[in-house]
Amino acid sequence: TYHVGYHNEHHDFPFVTGKNLHLVRKKAPEFYDDIPHYHSWIKVIWDYIVDEKISPFSRVKRVTLSEEEIAEMKARGGLVK
Repeated sequence: TYHVGYHNEHHDFPFVTGKNLHLVRKKAPEFYDDIPHYHSWIKVIWDYIVDEKISPFSRVKRVTLSEEEIAEMKARGGLVK
């Protein structure tokens, strides 16, 4: 709901309407499919509250994650792919 999971696309193409952001990912999956993203607002809020690494002062940059970090995110439900 509310286009959760298309935040990166929104920042790359701010003038694309929310209802069409899925088309950006569809046209350029090589740029978006492997970026960690959420598919649930509840999970975003939950992680914000309980994850010690996330705070109002956190800044996220696109970095290459290790296989262990990817597995950890998948296990927590925070990574779609």
